[in-house]
Amino acid sequence: MKVMVMSGGDSPEREVSLNSGKAVADQLLARSYEVTEIDPADYADVYELVTRIRENQPEVVFNVLHGGNGENGELQAVLSACGVKVTGSPHYACVLAMDKYASKLIAQGEGVPVPRAIMMRENLLTDYADSRDYAHIFEQLGLPLVVKPNAAGSSVGIHIVSETAELKPAVADAFRYGDSILLEQYIAGRELTVTVLDNEALPVVEIKPLNGWYDYTNKYTKGNTQYIAPAELDGAAADLIRVYALRIWKALHCGGYGRVDFRYDGRDFHFLEVNTMPGMTALSLTPMAAKAAGMDFGQLLDRIIQITFNQTH
Repeated sequence: MKVMVMSGGDSPEREVSLNSGKAVADQLLARSYEVTEIDPADYADVYELVTRIRENQPEVVFNVLHGGNGENGELQAVLSACGVKVTGSPHYACVLAMDKYASKLIAQGEGVPVPRAIMMRENLLTDYADSRDYAHIFEQLGLPLVVKPNAAGSSVGIHIVSETAELKPAVADAFRYGDSILLEQYIAGRELTVTVLDNEALPVVEIKPLNGWYDYTNKYTKGNTQYIAPAELDGAAADLIRVYALRIWKALHCGGYGRVDFRYDGRDFHFLEVNTMPGMTALSLTPMAAKAAGMDFGQLLDRIIQITFNQTH
């Protein structure tokens, strides 16, 4: 089968995407696929990019772009309209999943616990001269709290704020990565994730940074984080988080494969976000979940490609 691997792009997650793209391309070549690679950053506009893809005539485009237009549904919509089969969720699901606030509201409507949050579509703190001016934020969310861009991944622009003086600079930094941000209740406890593959929830993976929290450095530095797959949960808890993941996945109309992230305080699983374009490197969580389910990396890619080839959306 002829597969084009699309990675890179111009989002802040470019380097992670290139690493995922290389891992996928190398594995597909080893499995005798006819592989070409493409980087949207090499083209002046989407018209040139789509023209090149159509000239190549791949049977499937394996999209491992992270963030930006490659994950927010824009490129998926264009490729779909051109009849190109591309891995991952349809464009309308990508739009919803990329918007953390919207996906949080949908999850809450599905009966899944979510952290309390305040949405900011502009930096409301710029005119505040005194931390007492935004004391109501701490009253609502408590301390520590999480500041994050509303539409970014790979932990870019995320801060855990423990003191009032840290809030203003954290908000300013998060706005560097988008025009809206979330202030969110910090849920102490365990970080867990559920990969969904073809509407099936795979074994739960637990993420345990050896120091600090699961920031960009711990996420992409080998040896900084311990991963437990499957996570050590009793049967009922493992079943519940997988039910939650599938409920959210279907509510957002996602497809193909992706990841649903949670925090667990020992009592409730709190939904954080859906990642429709999860990493595909040696340190990535989706291949770990697949391995726990009995699939090696190559078999996982085979399955994703077959799902995409057979899709009708």
